[in-house]
Amino acid sequence: MDSQNRTLLVIGSRLLAYPSDDFKSDLKDINVCIDENVPSAGFSSKLKTIVTTFNLFTREDLRKLYVSTFDLRAKNGLYLTAHELGDSNKRGAALIKLQKIINQAGYERTDDDLADYIPMLFEFLAVAPESQDNERLTRRLAVAVQRIMNNLPDENPYFNFLQLLMESVFPQPTKQEIDRLEFDREEADLEELPYPIMYG
Repeated sequence: MDSQNRTLLVIGSRLLAYPSDDFKSDLKDINVCIDENVPSAGFSSKLKTIVTTFNLFTREDLRKLYVSTFDLRAKNGLYLTAHELGDSNKRGAALIKLQKIINQAGYERTDDDLADYIPMLFEFLAVAPESQDNERLTRRLAVAVQRIMNNLPDENPYFNFLQLLMESVFPQPTKQEIDRLEFDREEADLEELPYPIMYG
């Protein structure tokens, strides 16, 4: 993975986290990161255009959009094994395996999120060395990100960023990978959740 794609994953780890109190400052930092780490003028301009759409929101409105986008619908959730296994009791073992991969790469988590929290996994892949485990993780994330994107309207600003990730960073999921995801996942009892699960 080249440095530009690693930068895009770092930006993704920020944009897909729950908007902080200083999210306007965070967006400025992202633009600085683009200037310093994205050499392609065309790609830099495209990325900045996407980031600018988030700047059009107030903090409260962006938080509402975030919650309605990721926290209220299971198909859009930001937890990898939830996409892969749904409510299956296999999810606990999958989380342990994922945490082992992260630990073996020398990456230490500094928050309380589950090991399959997608923004954290983006950050992990941005700094982790190339390996077979990380290549498989990249493909797993590709299927989940594609699934989330497929359930978002085009006008949602998160859609545009996820689309850029799929075009630039992640491999296009195969039909076999998508079919396996659908087969292995046990659906939750309720598709529409009554309240946000967590704020990331």
